[in-house]
Amino acid sequence: MNGYFKHDPAVFAMNKYYQIMMPCEKACFFFIKVGDKCYYDESNGIMCSRNKIHKVEVPADELDNAKEYTVCIRPIIIRKAYFSKTKDVLEKTYKFYPIPENNIRAYHIADAHNNINEPIKAAEAFGNINFLILNGDVIEDSSNPSKFMNIYEICSRLTKGEKPTVFSRGNHDLRGNFAEKFADYTPTYLGNTYYSFRLGNIWGVLLDCGEDKNDDHPEYGFTVACHVFRERQTEFLKSIIENKENEYEAEGVKHKLVISHNAFVHRYTPPFDIEQDIFAEWSELLRENVKPDIMICGHAHELNIYNPENSDWNNNGSVCPVVIGSTIKKRKPVYFAGCGYVFNDDRIEVIFTDSNGEILRKETISK
Repeated sequence: MNGYFKHDPAVFAMNKYYQIMMPCEKACFFFIKVGDKCYYDESNGIMCSRNKIHKVEVPADELDNAKEYTVCIRPIIIRKAYFSKTKDVLEKTYKFYPIPENNIRAYHIADAHNNINEPIKAAEAFGNINFLILNGDVIEDSSNPSKFMNIYEICSRLTKGEKPTVFSRGNHDLRGNFAEKFADYTPTYLGNTYYSFRLGNIWGVLLDCGEDKNDDHPEYGFTVACHVFRERQTEFLKSIIENKENEYEAEGVKHKLVISHNAFVHRYTPPFDIEQDIFAEWSELLRENVKPDIMICGHAHELNIYNPENSDWNNNGSVCPVVIGSTIKKRKPVYFAGCGYVFNDDRIEVIFTDSNGEILRKETISK
């Protein structure tokens, strides 16, 4: 497949599916085989060949059980109204490792801001992972689609197409000429950048705060409409609660996560003190119904754990411990630190590591 794909696939977890995505450098048809079933990159029955990134959705339980999948491409010689010409199918099979029952290891990267090697070094300092969390601002902005390739390079180098990734959007991702096309280059569920996911006995919900200032802030020049976007997420949270038997109270769920680039429970100062009513309602819905074990965030460029009783930091009522797990120094040499997690039945270990290969700090959150 040389010349068609630069990186291994990224296997994104969402709802009860995996979205397998690969950036494409030449025109081809794309499909995935799991066992004896094929899943196609198609639009209403038409095979897609002009997408810059191919995307195929596969039921999670089927891939978990099969423990492998095959990437298939059919190179195109010429596509026309009649008698299109193609080459033979090329295939590459990848192993896939479902999430284990215990001692589940994940690494969190946010705020990489176009840097690749340093976040990868920090993740390697943590060691082997079962899944990856990319939690916003992996790119600096969405001004050029080439920047989206940074996401896929990080996924490729850390998961090799063999392990899942959970992906969340950050506020910088909303900026630039291609921000409106962000959903074409990244995983979404029904077109939304917010969704729930299930990985083994882990259930999680991703919430997307959008930008970090009001819609009418002059910095944005009328390019965002995040208020109504957040209102839709309030209804989304309510729908999850109504369907709790198939979500966070489903059989086998042992760990409940909230992932958000921006810690919306934080007591921010102007001009970042936005949407207090909406964020307070999100917090109440989560606190009174979901009762999550941990909230995983970036955005603030720090490495800290904030307990629910910290009223000086927490503006919207206690939800659960909040981990801010990324920081970067862009001056040369670039420095990055991220956060590893180990999930066990009665505790979550939090391990901060950096691009110098150092373990900075370890803490335990009891459940």
